[in-house]
Amino acid sequence: MHRSSATALTLAVLAVLATGCSDDGSDTDAAPGTPTSAAGAPTGEVTPDPVTSTAATTPTAGTAANTAQVCRAVDQLIIDGSRQITGDSADATREELTPEQLNGKLKGRLSRLADDVREQARKAKDARIKKLVNETATKIEAGAAAKSPASWMGTDFVEIPSRLTRDCHV
Repeated sequence: MHRSSATALTLAVLAVLATGCSDDGSDTDAAPGTPTSAAGAPTGEVTPDPVTSTAATTPTAGTAANTAQVCRAVDQLIIDGSRQITGDSADATREELTPEQLNGKLKGRLSRLADDVREQARKAKDARIKKLVNETATKIEAGAAAKSPASWMGTDFVEIPSRLTRDCHV
């Protein structure tokens, strides 16, 4: 395999890992509309948040817990998949795989990742999260079907973690 291809792929995957899918610290355990003290602890007095407080949009405790669980699972799948792809890229360099051989490995890895992400979508109780996770699986499937999954990794895959961090929450 050409070292430049493997290096470019490794850098793309490392960008995904650096972006991270983990909690960015913006979520708190306090529900929307729950005032917090200067230290950030809930004060116990709940005042409605005019933007988010309606009976139709307030998730139940079970749905909220499910959303957190599904989002964490998808985050971990993306992180683990990125690490595996980085390992595949390093192996490809050592084994001097052709670009076609690396693409074959990437297609298989991305296809399995898409299946795993879609499984999490099936577990989601919140329709918004189900849709987001299904869309993520569809994007990953597009990478598996791409002529050059390595190129797709550098352009499209790197956007997935920031979208999940931004949108996958209660």
